Amino acid sequence: MMHTPVFVIDTHIDIPWQEKTPEGLPAWQKQDQGDIALLDTPRRFTVPKAQKGKLSAACLAAYTPQAALDDIGHNAAWMRAQAMLRTIEEMVPQYIKDDAALCRTVAEIRAAEQAGKLAVIAVMENGYPLADDPARVEYLAQTYGVRYMTLTHNGHNLLADSAVVRQGPEEMHRGLSNLGKTVIAEMNRHGVLVDVSHASKKTMLQAVDVSEVPVFASHSCVRSLCDHPRNLDDEQLDALKANGGVIQITAMGSFLRAGGGGTLSDLGEHISYAVKRMGIEHVGISSDFDGGGGIAGWRDTSETQNVVDLLKQRGFDKSEVSALCGGNMLRLLERAERQK
Repeated sequence: MMHTPVFVIDTHIDIPWQEKTPEGLPAWQKQDQGDIALLDTPRRFTVPKAQKGKLSAACLAAYTPQAALDDIGHNAAWMRAQAMLRTIEEMVPQYIKDDAALCRTVAEIRAAEQAGKLAVIAVMENGYPLADDPARVEYLAQTYGVRYMTLTHNGHNLLADSAVVRQGPEEMHRGLSNLGKTVIAEMNRHGVLVDVSHASKKTMLQAVDVSEVPVFASHSCVRSLCDHPRNLDDEQLDALKANGGVIQITAMGSFLRAGGGGTLSDLGEHISYAVKRMGIEHVGISSDFDGGGGIAGWRDTSETQNVVDLLKQRGFDKSEVSALCGGNMLRLLERAERQK
């Protein structure tokens, strides 16, 4: 039996963001995030909910939807991404300074844990805002402490092909573009993990080959159990294992069960499958809260201990639960830091 709380990191949580503010200002203007300090709010992740659920660390994502591959689209995306990252940076001292700490390194994450504070880690969802400028990786890492970036979202960008295409050709680059390979090298150089969630299979497998640091999927599930294009098939799971990477099984109903409506039991099935296929050191958990995630039994961050209990019930021992809940992700972050 575990008598001390296990370290739990949720590797993918979106911050709510309006495309137009009530005042009619564009999406790159600063938006209020004061409800991050409230328990009674529709927002699925807040610090009081994290405290109730004994969550130790949260990767908060600056998400940029895919738009046109032109100067107007890229410039707007770059402004939006920076506004979101500034908001993540500023919300900690403004609203939650007594209960959370913005962390850029594993040492800072562990220090936050020792101080009884939630570790907040800034990350990027979609490489689209980089446009054709790999130097933006260094800027994001140094200015905002970004620790991972998904190469794509739903749609191809200049870096790579996506697993989900709303419109346009099925492929644009046949995986990674040459620019995408350069961007991965920059990510390796600046301690930014390569996130292959949302990437096409070809993109994902090529990223494994190109990256000098193990890659990971921050919020995906197992395709053998649910045939969704956002999930990873057995060949991809095997490639992640060989690469030293991790898949963070996520609480998205449509990724867990065909037709949606996934439950904690389904989450457990995907975790167990991945562990059996890859080994305990290559699997973790994430919620995708406030980005569409949330299932019966894990509807918001306050219910996070239900996941810990689920893992115990499925027969994982103390060290295995610790690895799944956070140890594996911390190892990847440390590995990226050593590569710098």
